[in-house]
Amino acid sequence: MYGKSWGAAGRPLAATDEPGLPRLIGLGLLAAAFFSTTFVVNRWMSLENGPWVWSAALRYLEMALLLALWIVLRRGFGQLVAILRFAWSRPAYWLLAGGVGFGVFYAGICFGADHVPGWIVAATFQATILAAPIVMYVLGARVPLRGVAFVVLIFAGIVVLNAHQFETGLTWRQVTAGAFPVLLAAFAYPFGNQLLNRARHSADPDSVLVDPAAAVLVMTLGALPVLGLLVAVTMPPPPSAGQVLGTFVIAVFAGGIATSIFLYARNLSSDPYRIAAVDATQAGEVGFAVIGEILILGAPLPDLMGWIGLAAITAGLVGFTFRSAPKRG
Repeated sequence: MYGKSWGAAGRPLAATDEPGLPRLIGLGLLAAAFFSTTFVVNRWMSLENGPWVWSAALRYLEMALLLALWIVLRRGFGQLVAILRFAWSRPAYWLLAGGVGFGVFYAGICFGADHVPGWIVAATFQATILAAPIVMYVLGARVPLRGVAFVVLIFAGIVVLNAHQFETGLTWRQVTAGAFPVLLAAFAYPFGNQLLNRARHSADPDSVLVDPAAAVLVMTLGALPVLGLLVAVTMPPPPSAGQVLGTFVIAVFAGGIATSIFLYARNLSSDPYRIAAVDATQAGEVGFAVIGEILILGAPLPDLMGWIGLAAITAGLVGFTFRSAPKRG
């Protein structure tokens, strides 16, 4: 379906070598914890009147510089040159994968944070859990229905979390401005990641994509032209020092650490059920974002409906973890 699946050491993975769901779920939740800094810090920058387009563009510019430095320190300047050549060998492909999967995705997240609290953005973005199987199907992958059943349970929790927000005083305009761009981001992210996954599993075992940091850098390079165009079109005022610092924090924790862990876990398997399970762990971002906004921004605790929604999401994750993966057909 995707070609060969390769292990961390660069050797082909047999079906029995692919990691179990508990390990993949653990890695996915760890990534979700780091990803949640995106929603909390973006909301803080929005409350400080930082332009949303700088929140998006600066993160990926800083992330590109950090990843390039990290690669040079680990593997030498020659490896960085090899990555740049690899990206340039298929510029249209990586502009599509990175421009949509990172650029459109994050622009929508930052725009949403300008209108609603960060944990609501995090909850709305979990529509990506349903978007991911749809995107995989459109791109030619087979998605087992019994895996999707757990996804639906998680999404039901997300609906409950969002439904009571009108009772807190939010207007339809705020909800729409916060929801639609984030829903677009929910489809953009798995689209880009699936293109990366396809390239990863069809590549030579010695390809630069074996290194998660290199894969993230290639995607980031594809996103920069899209984000640069957004800056040119919107012409925002210069960012403040606080916004530069905030985007740097996101670049390190969400862009560098979380994305590398997430893509590493996602690319450990070529099985659609396991890939969907890793995607589903990102529902944990909601809980982590709630905790972060309470501790950092002084947000109130969720009400009863909020806890019910979080419980449904957790139940879906437990189902993914402890149910055996379907046999390959």
